[in-house]
Amino acid sequence: MSDQHQADMMGCAGDPSVLTPSLDALAAEGVRFSRVSCQGPLCMPSRASFMTERYVRDHGVYTNWAEITPDSPTYAWALREAGYHTSLLGKAHLYLDENLTVPHIDDMAGRLEELGFAEVFETGDKFVGKIPNRYTDFLSDRGLLAAYRQHIADRSYQGENEDGQNATKCVPMWDSTPMPLPLDAYVDTWHGHEAVKWIERYDRPEPFFLFVGFPGPHDPWDAPEEAVQRYRDVDISMPRSTRRPTVEGTGRYSALLNSFLWVSDSETMTDDAIRGMRRSYAADISVIDHAIGCMVEALERRGLLDTTWILYTSDHGEMAGSHGLMSKCVLYEGAVRVPLIVRPPGGSRSRAVDALVEHLDVPATLRDIAGAPAIPDGEGRSLLAAVRGEAQESRGATVSENWGFAVFETDRYKLIVDEDAVAPCQLFDLHEDPAEDVDLLPDRLAAAVVEEMMETHVRPFFATPPARPHPSLFTGGYDE
Repeated sequence: MSDQHQADMMGCAGDPSVLTPSLDALAAEGVRFSRVSCQGPLCMPSRASFMTERYVRDHGVYTNWAEITPDSPTYAWALREAGYHTSLLGKAHLYLDENLTVPHIDDMAGRLEELGFAEVFETGDKFVGKIPNRYTDFLSDRGLLAAYRQHIADRSYQGENEDGQNATKCVPMWDSTPMPLPLDAYVDTWHGHEAVKWIERYDRPEPFFLFVGFPGPHDPWDAPEEAVQRYRDVDISMPRSTRRPTVEGTGRYSALLNSFLWVSDSETMTDDAIRGMRRSYAADISVIDHAIGCMVEALERRGLLDTTWILYTSDHGEMAGSHGLMSKCVLYEGAVRVPLIVRPPGGSRSRAVDALVEHLDVPATLRDIAGAPAIPDGEGRSLLAAVRGEAQESRGATVSENWGFAVFETDRYKLIVDEDAVAPCQLFDLHEDPAEDVDLLPDRLAAAVVEEMMETHVRPFFATPPARPHPSLFTGGYDE
């Protein structure tokens, strides 16, 4: 699982300007799902849903300020019940870590063991905190840690507790200055090397499940110069539209839109800035792609490739300049849609599945593959039938939530709603307006569509009130 990979920025997804030979090879021997919605376009909401197969509405991690409880039923526990050795390597982001006082992140392994991982090699995201981890140990041994920390600090907008307070950011979000490290020391390269070593050393009798959490291609857009040079002659793809959102008439959702226009430094974001960002972003995707190729080669060397399922996905997407936005949290396709490639053991006929899929269907598929038991209150639906080319039960709509807002997507329409008010904020016709430029909500002719989606999907979904462990920054402090 990578972090913040826009679903259509892969060669196999129709973007030849993004160099992803390893992912393309997996797709050529497997199934690519093209309409997968994460359960929340933000790290912790999405990852909490992935672990528990529950909607954000129910587990309550609707921002990065809450966490699932240590006793939560998870797909990892289900896999262990089925006899699998479960290992996590890399980024997890499943518990609050801003105020920890442990000497090293290894001391927090027990927190992830409580969620079902028998073996834990956790690191973190690119924005490393004060607590050392194995990657920062590596950088320290190489004499590179100070340069890394300074580069990250200059781009850190989250603040000390992910609330923006005391943020050290001094360059715009769209800056794409390369990380001043050699490619072999870059964060995603290192994680790939560690995954290969894990595969090469695995000698237990049980079948294994290895979760590899790459910190990239999450911002900052900092692929090392050597990686970016691969793109020096590439005409990098641009967003379908850079038209800024119309925030008037969107109710309290306007606060979220305005906040991320500000975080993105949209006022100073030119087409050249977007192009530079996307080139660096693609370069990091290529670093991860190369690492995945090395992992596949390691499986082949061990004689495991014909008995191993390989799944690639990301926790959420990235706006990458679309609508003049970068990062995520907004409910446009760029932030909500995630890549998903499933390669069965030995490979299969290449296919693309365009049906609506939810991200919590992925851990349900892992359980189905393993013959593992169901998770209590889990909402995931296995995709194994679709992988086998059989008829797959389709979803009438997908749901993605964060910060007190949700998007309901059907085959044709997307409706953004204010969860606590159960009120519509935006409506897009994906058939006529795939770029999501024209909000139809003010159009009286769209009233019937809005009411049908509210009655069929939204009101039934929120008949169960969303859990709120803390107020929303955007909906909790004022009324319309």
